[in-house]
Amino acid sequence: MPSNTTTDPSRRRRQLGATAVALACFGSLMTVGVLAVFSDQEQVGANAFSTGSVDISTAPTSAAVSFSNMMPGDQVTDDLVVTNEPGSAAVRYSLTSSATNADSKGLKDQLAMTVKTIDSTTPGTPCNDFDGTQLYSGDLDSTGGAIFGNPAQGAQAGDRNLAASASETLCFRVALPLSTGNAYKNAATTATFTFDAEQTANNP
Repeated sequence: MPSNTTTDPSRRRRQLGATAVALACFGSLMTVGVLAVFSDQEQVGANAFSTGSVDISTAPTSAAVSFSNMMPGDQVTDDLVVTNEPGSAAVRYSLTSSATNADSKGLKDQLAMTVKTIDSTTPGTPCNDFDGTQLYSGDLDSTGGAIFGNPAQGAQAGDRNLAASASETLCFRVALPLSTGNAYKNAATTATFTFDAEQTANNP
């Protein structure tokens, strides 16, 4: 006669419940085992940051080139030093000019201005020979005021570069042409030179 292999349903539930409890205990033991590790921590402090600066100066700061009572054929030559101040980053700079025409005689457009770099072989007399590289030649404030370079951000044609703490000498010559007529008698004008500088690092 075949044996009865039917399992009591209540007994089967008790077995499943016991198995679940055993698995839960095993999982708990496994979790405890993972967390029980040696550990350590180190801190690296004083990670300080600071910003640099862009700071240029000029010498002289006013009246770099002036001439009173000019006569046709007269000219004046003078030097101006542009310095990238110590502690500043490397910079590029440009020069623009704005001239007045208060008497409506237009002397600013009649005067001829030339700007050159210094000839490095004659540092004792920076502009006497006036034989450096020419940066500009035109009237006193040019078209749009641009003398060299461009104050727009980024590298522009004609911009001048100065390393940190470096300086360079620019030579200015302003002449009243010999052909100047009577319309310019007792005329006057004043020019303002503006130097704009910006960092070169991360600024192509």
